[in-house]
Amino acid sequence: MPFLDCSDVLLDPDFCDPTLICQRNPVSANNNGRGVFTGTQTLPFTGVVTSDKGELLARGMVGEHATGAISIITRFTLIDAGTGMTADIVQWNGKQYTVTKVNDYSTYGIGFIEAIAELIPLAG
Repeated sequence: MPFLDCSDVLLDPDFCDPTLICQRNPVSANNNGRGVFTGTQTLPFTGVVTSDKGELLARGMVGEHATGAISIITRFTLIDAGTGMTADIVQWNGKQYTVTKVNDYSTYGIGFIEAIAELIPLAG
């Protein structure tokens, strides 16, 4: 087990953002075997948010759109995919992001995860 304890920084009110909201969407199969949302959970949490790759303008033959990603470091367990769940949607700074990757650092000090979340919807 690593001995690095980042809890003093990750929980510092000057560094941590308490306004994050997670939308969690459980899914079950209906009689036809298709996925059906069974209710959205809205879960507030705190974490440190930094830019992963910022917002980028992508231009193509049919137009342009904005893409972007953030990195979220938190003790709250975010989900990128799983049985019976869709990827979590994180609301931050007036925008919504889909969690696309989760790194587990639960053995560091008090434990935390790092999640990479991609900007949605595409805008242009």
